Amino acid sequence: MLLAQTAIELKLTLRHGEQLLLNLIIPVLLTVALVTQPFLELDTTDGLSKVDFLVPGILALAVMSAAFTGLAIATGFERRYGVLKRLGATPLPRWGLLGGKTLAVACLEVIQIAVISGVGVALGWRPHGNPLSVAVLVVLGTGAFAGLGLLMAGTLRAEATLAAANVVWFLLLFTGGIIFPLTSLPSGVADVLGFLPSAALADGLRAVLGEGGPFPLGDALTLAAWAVVSLAAAVRYFRWE
Repeated sequence: MLLAQTAIELKLTLRHGEQLLLNLIIPVLLTVALVTQPFLELDTTDGLSKVDFLVPGILALAVMSAAFTGLAIATGFERRYGVLKRLGATPLPRWGLLGGKTLAVACLEVIQIAVISGVGVALGWRPHGNPLSVAVLVVLGTGAFAGLGLLMAGTLRAEATLAAANVVWFLLLFTGGIIFPLTSLPSGVADVLGFLPSAALADGLRAVLGEGGPFPLGDALTLAAWAVVSLAAAVRYFRWE
């Protein structure tokens, strides 16, 4: 049942033009534009080059786009149109719906990571580190963002979800440690923003892929905490209609 729901959720996403724009086209265009154009100059304290800093950040953005923004908007409108109400009358349990959507996002992220990494390599990026560490960080980040997206979609009106999800996406893009280092902000603000799931995922991926360092336990624990709390809240408060 879970695998069947995952398959249909993935098919619906891949057939949706706006989802492809959000999840693939925009991240790829951002990667090319930010790496190749001189209008963005980065001053990172960890000594990473521009491409080594940006590509892991764009990978984190792709995870956020798929697991949070895209998932929240699609689920919110399914709820508004009565799709979820009808699913609620089937043998599919609530955890099956939420789990199917989350696993479909994970499958989409495999495609995103492959495409963005390929573009990054073509632009001179040379990733380092343990692929298993990257996989663990992506799984934890997916759980964190999916829980937040489903919680939003299951409690707010569809129009409110659409607006809120896009606003959060833009805010985290610029202030969540994705394309600008948090070290450029005042120390007190940077310390607080460092606990955001976007910052934890981006910094963790940079530590592994950019520096070839050990598994970033602190970032992983931050993501795990977000995942546990958000997914538990989504299961508890998600409303079918």
